[in-house]
Order: sequence, then structure tokens, then C-alpha cells
Amino acid sequence: MKEIKQEEFENAVKTMMQSVGEDVEREGLLKTPQRVYKAYQFMYGGYKEDANAILESALFTSSNDEMVLIKDIELYSTCEHHLLPIIGRAHVAYIPDGKVVGLSKIPRVVDVFSRRMQIQEQLTEQIADAIMQTIQPKGVGVVIQARHMCMEMRGVEKINSTTTSSALRGLFKRDEKTRSEFFNLINAPAGTRY
Repeated sequence: MKEIKQEEFENAVKTMMQSVGEDVEREGLLKTPQRVYKAYQFMYGGYKEDANAILESALFTSSNDEMVLIKDIELYSTCEHHLLPIIGRAHVAYIPDGKVVGLSKIPRVVDVFSRRMQIQEQLTEQIADAIMQTIQPKGVGVVIQARHMCMEMRGVEKINSTTTSSALRGLFKRDEKTRSEFFNLINAPAGTRY
């Protein structure tokens, strides 16, 4: 990824603010270009990370061959069409085939792909494909449920509408029993929180 030059970026933010009618010399806006630059460095940090390397860093041999599920992984992304927030949760499961991955790596992979300009459908597939490719499990299931500010803040203005997308690989796609277990688990009410 091309390195973002801070001065160029800040000038672009000033131009944008002026274009909508703001006074960039107003006290409250003097440091806004700098703040936006720092925010974008964080929000789009996924371009600088490699999901496969993250997963490979914590692969362990295991005889487990039952579903591993991490539910309710918070995600924040940006609609690539309007540059407005996507706010949601991901549910990610896989069935090991000789290897398991450190549990914290799954949410990190979600962050890698969500911290990019995205469409939800692509985000869902990227997470599933990275896990399938690197861990090489018997199957992967990913479901994302998200709100899109491009639908709520503008356009059709449908507050609280939720978009659900799924990506199923291996047994999750081929085997109805596995698929049903996955969907039943992600739709089950939350149990005791520890």
C-alpha cells in the first residue's frame, strides 16, 4: 500500500471542509485535518496487515474435530461507496482438521478485513477464505449482521435495518447437519457471561 503523506492528506481534508461551507480557520476545526489523519491511520490499518500471517503465527496441532465458534465479534468498517460506517457483528466457526488456531487470531482477522473500504458481502468472503486457506479446516462458516450508515443517514433512511451475509466453505456448505448446527448456535440466546 502506498504511504499516505500527512500534509497531502490534511490539505485534502481542508479542501473537503471548505467545499461544504466550513471555515477551516475556525478554532474548533484548526486541528481537525490532523485528527482525521490519525483516525484514518487506525480505521484503515487493515491494508497494512496480512490475515494469513496472523493465523499462521498461532497454529497448533490438535486432535479436535468438532466445531469451534466465536460469536458476536464486533466490527467497524467503511462502505466503499459512500465512505460511511458499517457497524456490526461477525460469527465465525470452523471445524479443525489436525490444526487449531489461537482464539484471539479470529477476531484479529475480522479486524484486518473490516479496517478497509468494503462491501459487506466481500468482507464476509475474505474472512472465510483466509481461514480456509491458512488453517485448512474441514469447513468454515462466517455470518455478518451489520447496520449500514449509508442506508440510515442518507438515501432510503431506514433506521435500524440490518443486513445479514454468510460465507460457507467445506462441510458448512456441503453438509446440512453442520450448517444447521452453526446457524442454531449463532441464533441461540446468549448464556451466562463470564
